[in-house]
Amino acid sequence: MDLVWVVPVASLLALVFVAYLAYDVLHRDAGTERMQEVSGMIFEGAVAFLNRQYRTIAILAVGTAIILTVLIALFEKYTETSITGWDLGIRTGVAFLVGAIASALSGIIGMYVAVRSNSRVASAARRGVGDALLVAFHGGAVSGFLVVALSLIGVYLMFLLYGGFQHPEQAPFLIVGVGFGASFVALFAQLGGGIYTKGADVGADLVGKVEAGIPEDDPRNPAVVADLVGDNVGDCAGRGADLFESTVAENIGAMILGVAIYAVTKNVAWIYFPLVVRSFGLIASIIGVASVRYRTGENPMDTLFRGFFISAIVSAIAMFFVVQVMLGDFWFSLAGIVGILTSVAFVFLTMYYTEGRWRPVKSIVEASRTGSATNIIAGFAVGLESTGAVVVTISVALLLSHWLGAQSGLVSASGLPIGGIYGTAVATMGMLMTAAYVLAMDTFGPIVDNAGGIVEMSDAPEEVRRGTDALDSAGNTTKALTKGYAIGSAALAAFLLFSAYLDKIELVRRAKGDIAGANLAHVVNLTNVEVFVGALVGVMLIFTFSSLAVQAVGKVAGDIIQEVRRQFREIPGVREGTVRPQFDRCVDITTRGALRAMVAPGILAVGVPIVVGVLLRAEAAAGLLMAGTIGGVLMATLLNNSGGAWDNAKKMIEAGEMKDAAGKTIGKGSAEHAAAVVGDTVGDPFKDTAGPSIHVVIKLLATITLVLAPLFI
Repeated sequence: MDLVWVVPVASLLALVFVAYLAYDVLHRDAGTERMQEVSGMIFEGAVAFLNRQYRTIAILAVGTAIILTVLIALFEKYTETSITGWDLGIRTGVAFLVGAIASALSGIIGMYVAVRSNSRVASAARRGVGDALLVAFHGGAVSGFLVVALSLIGVYLMFLLYGGFQHPEQAPFLIVGVGFGASFVALFAQLGGGIYTKGADVGADLVGKVEAGIPEDDPRNPAVVADLVGDNVGDCAGRGADLFESTVAENIGAMILGVAIYAVTKNVAWIYFPLVVRSFGLIASIIGVASVRYRTGENPMDTLFRGFFISAIVSAIAMFFVVQVMLGDFWFSLAGIVGILTSVAFVFLTMYYTEGRWRPVKSIVEASRTGSATNIIAGFAVGLESTGAVVVTISVALLLSHWLGAQSGLVSASGLPIGGIYGTAVATMGMLMTAAYVLAMDTFGPIVDNAGGIVEMSDAPEEVRRGTDALDSAGNTTKALTKGYAIGSAALAAFLLFSAYLDKIELVRRAKGDIAGANLAHVVNLTNVEVFVGALVGVMLIFTFSSLAVQAVGKVAGDIIQEVRRQFREIPGVREGTVRPQFDRCVDITTRGALRAMVAPGILAVGVPIVVGVLLRAEAAAGLLMAGTIGGVLMATLLNNSGGAWDNAKKMIEAGEMKDAAGKTIGKGSAEHAAAVVGDTVGDPFKDTAGPSIHVVIKLLATITLVLAPLFI
């Protein structure tokens, strides 16, 4: 209890830091009149899409909250809390809406600052890479810290309002709805934004760069504004909602595991620990961001990595301190360090598979010499290969943190050893301590991408474009790193959420008087036909969901291609650059297409676990959760890394790093470049639509089953 005060203090400190960063960015020079005009078009398109998207999401969310309230009130007769009936149903429904609203706000506000940052980065690039990098990173940090601070203070306030200090053993179960609501909104935000951004991007690239032979972000391309808008609604708003729900769900899952230890030790610190350690992570990330300084001539990635390592080191020191004060068990400190080291490992792993300095991306560049087919084969192989290193890293982290936690000798009230499970929860909290800094690097990506587009469309000097290109290349890597970090944390969190689900099944069965069933709650028997079918359906869900997401991008991209071709064909002067294209037509096409296409995969992800749980019962739902998580981790890794590798292979060729036998540069406009562009367009829906959306699906499966567990018994 001595450190609980840190939670509101750290959250408010982070919000003050956000206000400072936003002030710093928004009071800088916004650039030339043309730069501001382009930025204004991007802003208008982004706001128009988000208004329509969140109206759709709001309708779905309110309907789901009502259904959830009624289901809980009517059917949850046996509960681990003293609150039952309509009181419990209403509290769960309200918690769901709080999570949904906070998730939406975190994405929208972060995106607003990101969009307002792009012209300022473009303007700063005229003064050098260092200035532009700092403006872009500060703009990205607004989103990163806002998301994490809102998630932390949201869980804390709901815990407080639902009697967390009076009945700490009950409150974590009452606020599970917050995680479900956050996951629900994040799924549609990430999915809709991803379909929008990649539908526009693929269409713009194929018609502009391949067919028309004009540069990326060329103002003659009617789809270029829709493409730049998409970077914000997908990578800023969508990813912000994604990371928000990650931190909320993982905090609550760890608190639920702490309840089992509290029942034995009567030390409430086991429940509060996740909130406190995440608060210190926020402070560590603030220190990391404040330390970022560009050194003339260095790779921008080195600048950002230096701040990340400082955040990780401060986080490690804080982890030892918090564990010693609150838990008094050195083994859990080591488990937390395992989590922090896992985050570092994922950064390096993703960098290896997606950055141009290493073998995987270079192999794709070489494959481009013989055409688009070999480029695609090489890129897909890189994604498949990357799953091996990811699985080994996750496995080592889980096994080691579980072993370290087990050394504590903790057992639950029913006699089950739970120290190991809590060790994995501490490792997950350790990995997420740097979440604010990592998300700042992620949002840095679309900001510098937009800045490059603004520079291109405003006819800025070539040396300015070279500066933004260097930042764009770094931004492409940081976006890939965030996806790797997100899937790694999702894998660790999924295990603790799976354990929390089994804990809830045990508690409900004990409340019902089914002691034999409660003792078997932690046994999921794959030889049971219902469990096997549930597991099979879980993996199928991941594949079908990915298919729907990728198909949606293909459909929207096809519509964009037809529209761009029409404008080139029917409007004299567009292709020559003497007449302004009808940018708004492409923005409208992508908006309508994305909103229509996001509904079916979203309903599938929400509906399938409920159907399996109701028809095949609790153990089958556990099988679905377990297998769906494993399949999701592998699929997301494949999609994220292959897409990122394809993208950077294209950028290497565009940067002139490919040579022929005589040493002559092979660059833009070549057959090899066209092959790389085709590969990149294949990877676009992989890395920016289906892959990131699967991160959310993994945690959505966990929060749905956790909230509705009593219905499955």
